Amino acid sequence: MAKAWGLVLLLALVSLHPFLPLVSSFSPDSPTDRRLLVLVDDFAIRSSHSLFFNSLRSRGFNLEFRLADDPKLALQRYGQYLYDGLVLFSPSAQRLGGSLDVAAVLDFVDSGHDLILAADVGASDLIRDIATECGADFDEDPSAVVIDHTGYAVSETEGDHTLIAGDDFIQSKVILGDKKIKAAVLFRGVGHSLNAANSHILKVLTASPSAYSANPNTKLSSPPTLTGSAISLVSVVQARNNARILISGSLDLFSNRLFRAGVQKAGSSIKHESSGNQQFVTELSKWVFHERGHLKAVNVRHNKVEEKDEPSMYRISDDLEYSVEIYEWTGQSWIPYVADDVQVQFYMMSPYVLKTLSNNKKGLFYTSFRVPDVYGVFQFKIEYQRLGYTSVSLSKQIPVRPFRHNEYERFIPAAFPYYGASFSTMAAFFIFSVVYLYNK
Repeated sequence: MAKAWGLVLLLALVSLHPFLPLVSSFSPDSPTDRRLLVLVDDFAIRSSHSLFFNSLRSRGFNLEFRLADDPKLALQRYGQYLYDGLVLFSPSAQRLGGSLDVAAVLDFVDSGHDLILAADVGASDLIRDIATECGADFDEDPSAVVIDHTGYAVSETEGDHTLIAGDDFIQSKVILGDKKIKAAVLFRGVGHSLNAANSHILKVLTASPSAYSANPNTKLSSPPTLTGSAISLVSVVQARNNARILISGSLDLFSNRLFRAGVQKAGSSIKHESSGNQQFVTELSKWVFHERGHLKAVNVRHNKVEEKDEPSMYRISDDLEYSVEIYEWTGQSWIPYVADDVQVQFYMMSPYVLKTLSNNKKGLFYTSFRVPDVYGVFQFKIEYQRLGYTSVSLSKQIPVRPFRHNEYERFIPAAFPYYGASFSTMAAFFIFSVVYLYNK
């Protein structure tokens, strides 16, 4: 009877929310986000930004669109998160509906989930607060936009140079993909600076040195607070728990209109039929939702040389072998990760041994070394952090003992002079005794 009531309750929960699956779609074996909640100010965004949303659907994502002020909004139910990722396309939302607020969004990220946040001119304090907590500080003037009189996009209707053709991208294939973005990215929106105390946030698209942030409809009475390359147009964050965040100062960056628009940067004679927005945004979303740059480490092993079993402890001066397998997720399957900068530490208070691991190009990383002449409790430790990739943190504890009394060498070659001195002293004393006793 109890089992029957449990089944009824489970079916009732699933019927209450279609995105509450029996098995979570986000797992170590398949780390790509699948269930996305998209919060919008107006449902018209579903059509005006349909190319971006369709690209997500074509890659297997389930999208649920809700108004940002929907009173029934919730990110979790009965202690379980209903979504793997959150897309905030509601720059003017003064507050979020239901149980959502700034703290709930940050808790969502702290639990390892991912976030795309798009601001715009006149972004609300709510959006600014979330961005600030993630390390991005938007211009304090709500009417300020990024203006560039040198790096603007040539347009028949553009007179204030707020439509920027940005091409200063981060040099990272894992974040932006292997294919080079040939056309400039069109950007119209608000700029932000990075919090110097936050080492986890990176500029992905940077404004040119001639750019500045100001209200284009008023005369400047004082120097702008944000100028030049200090302005970030699009930034990403990878948190310590490997959650990923995309922060954009423009909602139009994702729109169909800018996806399809031609682009010609001021001062250049080259005109592209379409901007680089679609490629730029698509590749960024692949990274944010863990379709690229996600690593896992398995099969951590260590043993004495010429042995296969893992010992419970080592003895000082033992020769040992250490190996680990590291794989990278492609969005569909795991492939061997290839790198020459993975290191292991043999650690006790400080690293006594630091070795760079060799690899066989098939995912196996390995090395060998001699246990130091120090006994205590050590750790095999890997702390691997590389731009764009999830961090790999491994530690395995192992004690190291000294020699037992019966394991020392009986005769140490370096002590042969002392052995000779002892025996020669005994022989001399014997001869002296014989001579002394029997000499008349």
